[in-house]
Parts: sequence; C-alpha cells; structure tokens
Amino acid sequence: MLLETICTISSGLIVYHHALYPPLLRKLAGISRDERGETGIVERPTVALIVPAYNEARFIADKIENIAALDFPSDRLKILIVCDGSVDATAMLAKRKIAELGERAQIFELIDHAENRGKVAVLNETISTVVADLVALTDASASLPRNALTQACRHFSEHRVGVVTGEYVVNAVDSRARAYWKYQVSIKAAEAALGSPIGMHGAFYVFRRALWQPLEPDTINDDVILPMRIIASGLTGIYDRSIQVLEKDVDSFSVDMARRERLGAGAVQQIIRLWRLADPRHPGVAFSFLSGKALRAFMPLLLLVAFITNAILAGTKLLWMLTFLAQLILHGVALAGLVDTRLARMPMVGKLSYFLGGYTMAMIGAAKYLVGGKREAWKRISGASTVSQEGVYLENGAIKGKRVLDCVIASYALIALAILYVPIAVAIKIESRGPVFYRQLRVGLRTAKQTNFFHLTKFRTMRSDAEARTGAVWASTDDPRVTRVGRFLRKTRLDELPQCFDVLRGDMSIVGPRPERPQFFRWLEAEIPFYAERTYGLKPGITGLAQVKLPYDSSIEDVRAKVLHDHAYALQLAAPGNWLWTDISIMLRTFSVMILGKGR
Repeated sequence: MLLETICTISSGLIVYHHALYPPLLRKLAGISRDERGETGIVERPTVALIVPAYNEARFIADKIENIAALDFPSDRLKILIVCDGSVDATAMLAKRKIAELGERAQIFELIDHAENRGKVAVLNETISTVVADLVALTDASASLPRNALTQACRHFSEHRVGVVTGEYVVNAVDSRARAYWKYQVSIKAAEAALGSPIGMHGAFYVFRRALWQPLEPDTINDDVILPMRIIASGLTGIYDRSIQVLEKDVDSFSVDMARRERLGAGAVQQIIRLWRLADPRHPGVAFSFLSGKALRAFMPLLLLVAFITNAILAGTKLLWMLTFLAQLILHGVALAGLVDTRLARMPMVGKLSYFLGGYTMAMIGAAKYLVGGKREAWKRISGASTVSQEGVYLENGAIKGKRVLDCVIASYALIALAILYVPIAVAIKIESRGPVFYRQLRVGLRTAKQTNFFHLTKFRTMRSDAEARTGAVWASTDDPRVTRVGRFLRKTRLDELPQCFDVLRGDMSIVGPRPERPQFFRWLEAEIPFYAERTYGLKPGITGLAQVKLPYDSSIEDVRAKVLHDHAYALQLAAPGNWLWTDISIMLRTFSVMILGKGR
C-alpha cells in the first residue's frame, strides 16, 4: 500500500506539472489579465546597461554596435562592457569597436579584468559601483531592438513594478529546442499575467538599482535569483513581449542538453533561496512558483521514483503492469529520439527525447549540488570546436552529446539492473571477507594542461588481500586470486556495473579507452609508442572497442593490441557525426559479451 501511494503521488505530480498546470495557468491568466493601457513618463530615468563578457570575440563587436544604436538619450545612459579575464580577443575587439563610434563612444566604459572570477563576482562588483535609477543586464550574444530601453522604462512609472524583461527569441535549428522555447514563452506570459514571470531571460532584463542585493558567490542562475528576490519583496515583474530579444548563439541539441546539468543544480538552489515566493499573500506568484519552478526542480526525482515503484508493483496487479509497460514504451521512444536524429524529427518523439535528456541531465546537476559539488566560474557552453585551444580532435558538440548519452544510459543501467545489487553483494560477502565494492585509483581524462585521476568503483572480484604481498600485478588466466563469484562477474561484466556512478560523476564515459592504474601507466608509456595519446581528450570508458574485441590484459602484448583499437576508436570520433553510431555499436557489442559470457 505504501508503494502504491508513493507511485500514485509521484505519477500524479508528473501528470499535473506537464499536462494540467499549463492549461490551468493560461485559464487563470485569462481571468486575471491586467488590461491597463501603456503608460508614459515625464522624465526618463538614468540607466546603467551592463554587458558581462567572457570569451565573446564572436559577438562583442556586433553587440556594441547594437546597443550603441538604442534610442535612449546619451545623457541618461551609461554602458559598461565588463570583460572577465577573457583569453580570446574580446577586450581588444571591444576597444576597437568603441573607438569607431565617435561621439556615442562617450557613453561606453570598457572594464578588462585580468583574471576570470565568474559572472556573479562581475555583477556584484560592477552593480555596486553603479549610480543610476535602473540597471539593465544583457548578454553579449543577444541582439536588442532599438526601443528596448525606452519600452522597458515606461513600465517603471508605476512604483509597484520592480523588474522588466522582454521576450526571448531563439532561432533554434533543432525542432525540439524550438518547441521548448515556444512553450517557455507562453508559460512566462501567463505567469506575468498572474503577478510575475518566475525568472527573467538573462539575455535582457531591467530592475531598480535601489532594490539590488549582492548575490552569494556560488549563485548558479543569477537571472532567476536576482530578479525573483525583488518579486519576493512584493513588487511586480513585467514580461513585455513587444521587446523582442534575439539570441544569436544558437546551440546544438547536445550542447543544449549539457546546459541542463547546470540548470538542474540551479533549480535546487532556487528552491532553497527563493522559498518566500510561496507567500500566500501573493497567490498568483505563489501558484506559479510552486506548480512550475519548484515542482520542476523535483521532477527528475519524481520520475525516478515513479519508474522504480511502478517496476516493483508491476507483478502485483494488471493495472500496475499496464502502467509500467506504458512507461517503458515512453522511455524507449524518448531514448530512440536521443540516439537517432531522424526519429527525433517526429514531433512526439522529439518532445519525449528532449524531456528525457533534459531531466536526466538536471538530475545529475541536482545530485552534484546537493553533495556539495565544485562551483566553477562561469564559462560559455558552446558547440564550437576545441581544437584551437586544447588540441583535442573531438568537437565540443560531440563531447556534450557523449555526456548526455552517458548520463541517460548510466541511469537506465542502474535502474534496470538494480534488482541484481543485493544478490551480488550477498554472494560476494558469503564467499570471502572484505568490502563489496573495490575502489582503485585510475588515470582519467588527459588534456594539454593536465592529467586527471579518479577512483574507479567495481564489485570486488578478488580476495581482499590479493595484492598484499605482490603489489600491483596484472590478472592472469585462471588467476587464483579471483573468487568464484568474481569469475562469474568478470565473465558477464557485471563487476563493472558500479562504474555507472563514476559516469554520472563525470569521471568516466560509457564508451572510451580503458582507464589504467598509475603504477602501470608510466611503464606502458615507455614501452608502447603513443600509449599516453590514447586517452588524450577522451574520458576513459566502462566499455570500448578494445574491451569488446579483446580479453582482459594479462601481458604487455595484450595492451599493445588494445592501444591499436583505442586509436582506431579515436579516429572514428574525429569524423563529424560518427561518435553516436560508433558508441551505440560498441554498446550493442557489450551487451552481446555480457549475455553470451564472452568476457574473461
């Protein structure tokens, strides 16, 4: 009964958030819509327009030209271009473009920081020095209409208005991203009619300087935390759809999915820091916040709980069996859309794949945030190739795409095979003393600047004292140190199942070169030409081309053969678009190895 209750509640919340909340929100918005006419102001306020920039060489010149053309009086406007330790030509190009503006250049100020400290640090420092009635924030990659400031300032003639944003226009190539942003625009417009959009578009929004409060250094989504604290104080947020803000930097689907990891972490942080938005004295905002932003933060967990509890209940009643089959079909269709772009062009498949990929990445981000994951300074997520900066042959789009696929497959593997954890753990403990899991230091991702190390996690297959006397040595055929349970786990590759957690942490990939022990790495590098280069720019994998074609290493000759396969895999990835089918084919071969027991 408890499981049925949990499954019903979690499933009900999922259905409510996606199917019932949007039409209910629009219905309430239609009833509550503010029909006031456009208001004017006698004297325009002073405005400080801030453009934070990190490695924006592609956009900065066009951005400066765009905002220089705004129809706002020069004596009421100050524009600050703040370069935060960019390693490209952003500052130089900005300085050159400002010099070309003639008299209009007087309203610009270029601030070039030598060190990249993060967007939040830039905003805190810059806004604290600003003397103006209003502060406008805009991204370097966003193009504003000429009347953006004039139109936004009109709303501030009403004292109850604290923040104003425009409509975010994204000309996404991928149909899934287009559908998502169309949905977001309609939701924000309806939220605004009830009191305020929950979160502003970071591409452009304006707020009263007197209401600004410094952001915590670890703030993830400043365009939500900063404006929504103003709304939480009781003021109104305006979503002006006549201000059309065009986003120029259109990301691929895979890069967009990679951004969802950060948004997932930000969603959890927002619930913690913006709980005052649930104040019942402002029912419209409270309803939008609880039903939208707050519930969305818990959605990955609800989906996981609904899937697991339904799987357990599937054998008890026909109803639960049918609902579980429905879940399997929906998840299967979504997964097909993730791995096949042709299928993703079908509207329903595309929406489901965006749904699954986005929530999977959000779950990873939320988990990292809750366990105190590292907070990094802001960096642009882009699909541009990394060849020029790191010498890595794999494009960023493929790197992000592999990350999305890794998280989806690892999550499914952990859920689908969860029933095996307890029997495996019990079998290991019964046969030999020692821990169930075995953790070992391995060499991870290598780049031009550093070599990463991580602790790999596996089910223990050897005696706990296997290397007490000998130290680190290779496994051999019929190795006496391997237990009977361990021999079975190795043959079926089930010993590697816990590595899915290493994948979710970001230390490994599903497909990639085998991660080697540091004790062997230096020796192998000296013995085998181009050994170290096999992991350059690639995370090590649970499986790989070498692993599915060759047995476990027992000699240096085995490693020589595997190195050739690792380089062959890397060359396949160098061709645009090849990474997806290459990884999928290796995954399918891995299943064959597991089922037919070809491992050793």
